[in-house]
Amino acid sequence: MFIHKMLGFFAEDLAMDLGTANTLIFKKNQGIVLNEPSVVAINNETGQVLAVGKEAKDFLGRTPPRISAIRPMKDGVIADFDVTREMITYFLFKVKGNSKFSHPNLVIGVPSGITQVEKRAVIESALGAGARDIYLIEEPMAAAIGAGMDVDGKRANMVVDIGGGTTEVAIISLFATAYCESIRVAGDEMNEAIIYTLQKKCHLQIGENTAEEIKIAYGSAYPFEKPIRFQVSGKDVYSGIPKSIQLTDKDVREGMADPIWAIVDAVKRALEKTPPELAGDISEQGMTLAGGGALLKGLDKLLKRETGLMVRMADDPLTSVVLGAGKALIKSDFYAKVFIN
Repeated sequence: MFIHKMLGFFAEDLAMDLGTANTLIFKKNQGIVLNEPSVVAINNETGQVLAVGKEAKDFLGRTPPRISAIRPMKDGVIADFDVTREMITYFLFKVKGNSKFSHPNLVIGVPSGITQVEKRAVIESALGAGARDIYLIEEPMAAAIGAGMDVDGKRANMVVDIGGGTTEVAIISLFATAYCESIRVAGDEMNEAIIYTLQKKCHLQIGENTAEEIKIAYGSAYPFEKPIRFQVSGKDVYSGIPKSIQLTDKDVREGMADPIWAIVDAVKRALEKTPPELAGDISEQGMTLAGGGALLKGLDKLLKRETGLMVRMADDPLTSVVLGAGKALIKSDFYAKVFIN
């Protein structure tokens, strides 16, 4: 017990958004101290970790056969336990240094639909990476806190958290989730939809990084006032020869239609299943969008058109989950009810 307390004395407690696309870490008294892609580059012959985070992401689609660029998180949960532990260890080392006395408490945001096996994998990975005590918080709850919503009040709040691997729609009041749906459709599926569309309709192969760049620059859920034309380069499916083609924003929007409408349908289902007592609150207050996927241009307009509700964006959608986990870390007594077993 004494040793446990001493380890805590030297530690600086942390909060982590262990996302499919990016990992963010919040340090008490300092704010967000790390924001890096959840990617690890590994030498297949030796098993050696060559790069983690931003450096490793550059390997995606560009690696020789002996090197693999791995995303150890899939749909918001751990797909590769060993690689995830290596990634968490690297990120914790980066923010806390190599002190053998530093074993921080760690609050981690996890999807609301996470299973007991997946919870255990997250906890064991974090413990193996040097954390002391692990506390889990559901991502939509963390996103709501990070967006400044009154999760402790009687009035219901609706948050739509769109990450890289999951979209979570939650109705929250009195520190609890009255309704929540987690679908494994989000930003990554939009990237995959762009890759598939270009391959099928234009016979052009592109990589994951290029698809993401197209989504960010030209992707939208709602038509622009003026059409946009742009060029994209890749490899011809049949000949294997590099080529460039011209696309429009409409091409990209139509390519991403399936994942976009899956998110809209999840929001509609949540509204249909909301208890009448809470529906009135949501009618007045609308919904809040959080997560990197919420930055897709025109998504707020599409949701407003389809639901008739007011739609607002969190001040910083990309960091809402880690900021909320950080607030719960700092005011752990006040937010004690939001942590999950």
